[in-house]
Amino acid sequence: MLRIAIQAKGRLSEQSLALLSEAGIDVDDSKRKFLSRSSSFPAEILFLRDDDIPQAVSMGVADIGIVGYNEVLERGGEIDVVDRLGFGGCRISLALPKAVDYPGLSWFEGKRIATSYPNILGRFLAEKGIHAQIMTISGSVEIAPAVGMGDAIFDIVSSGGTLVSNGLVEVERVVASEAVVVAGRSLSEEKRRILQQILSRFNAVKDSRDKKYLLMNIPADALDEAIRIVPAMRSPTVLPLAQSGWYSLHSVVDASLLWEKIEQLKAIGAEGILVLSVEKMIL
Repeated sequence: MLRIAIQAKGRLSEQSLALLSEAGIDVDDSKRKFLSRSSSFPAEILFLRDDDIPQAVSMGVADIGIVGYNEVLERGGEIDVVDRLGFGGCRISLALPKAVDYPGLSWFEGKRIATSYPNILGRFLAEKGIHAQIMTISGSVEIAPAVGMGDAIFDIVSSGGTLVSNGLVEVERVVASEAVVVAGRSLSEEKRRILQQILSRFNAVKDSRDKKYLLMNIPADALDEAIRIVPAMRSPTVLPLAQSGWYSLHSVVDASLLWEKIEQLKAIGAEGILVLSVEKMIL
């Protein structure tokens, strides 16, 4: 049995539960408990505050955790990042009132900076040789300049809308973050085996995202060019049709390139092109 810590509330919690479900690890969260057991996989889910997850994994209270990389950098502990999940993207940035004429990092010398990430900020300032006063605040960091608790802030930024609504402007992007899987360093062999199963399932889910499955009819004289256009992971599937001189070609492409590929295929004579979603892709 592997214990997985995830965020109890918020967007990252919903995305983590969705990933677990797609990976076949079902959790009944209709009556959210502190600890829930999966009915389909040897795992139980521990719901915690995001900033408690690194410590819980480090202490062995949980075996692995799904948490923002920013919390890993801030909290530290005896843990390892074993996978990056590609969602929950954000950054931690320095921001200051938009009325300030910002000349560069030297502006922060001697200033007060409000943040919930004093460790990350302290390391950054030391690296840059900037001496500033770090004001640690638990929440609502963005209001600090307006109420006189700081000259600037160092905080999570996603869309930037919160900064704008508080009259602030982002001036330095310091850390990029996303959801990651962290694991303790003292897992038993059995738990490591289960962890590898989970990571394999997670990768199958990630690899299938933003992919489309193409089926088409292609004339024999255009087959080599079609394979060049949509080479698939290793090689497309090619099957002869009942009609002489024609083949059925099956391949997988990135969704971002879909229409470009379709136009190229049509230009060389492809017909009856079908586009299907990819639910899972095991490499």
